[in-house]
Amino acid sequence: MKYLKSVNLMVLALSLQAAAQEPGYLNVTTMVQKQEVTVNESGETETRLVTASTAVPGDSVIYTITFENVSDEPAENVVITNPISKGLTYVDGSAFGIGSAIQFSTDGGQNFAAANELTVVEDGASRPAEPDDFTHIRWIMQNNLAVGAQGTARFSAVFE
Repeated sequence: MKYLKSVNLMVLALSLQAAAQEPGYLNVTTMVQKQEVTVNESGETETRLVTASTAVPGDSVIYTITFENVSDEPAENVVITNPISKGLTYVDGSAFGIGSAIQFSTDGGQNFAAANELTVVEDGASRPAEPDDFTHIRWIMQNNLAVGAQGTARFSAVFE
């Protein structure tokens, strides 16, 4: 008998954290979405993002983190950090954020570097980190975020 494992993605979304300078400066929200492919009346295939309420192993989900400067002054040194929830594997090359340097962690968010600079020790030997080694993603804004301005960070992951 087959058992189909699924997860409520709202739980995964709530487990994600976004960190940015002092509280009250940024309003941060996270959406979990999946791609939905439909065929329109003309017979053409259309792809759109829809809210993902559940996922089964093998499903790809897209995390979109939006942030807005809600303070009275430009936000400096904005950093958004999100853990990659257990049960998800980061999709290589999917992290995106206009005007951001993107870094990863393999040690629970203690240290960050570009993906190609990370190594892990396995069976006493060092090897280059792979996407399934990543525990956190960090977006470092390269410019100040003006009053009222918004930014977006995004990544894809596969539910195991």
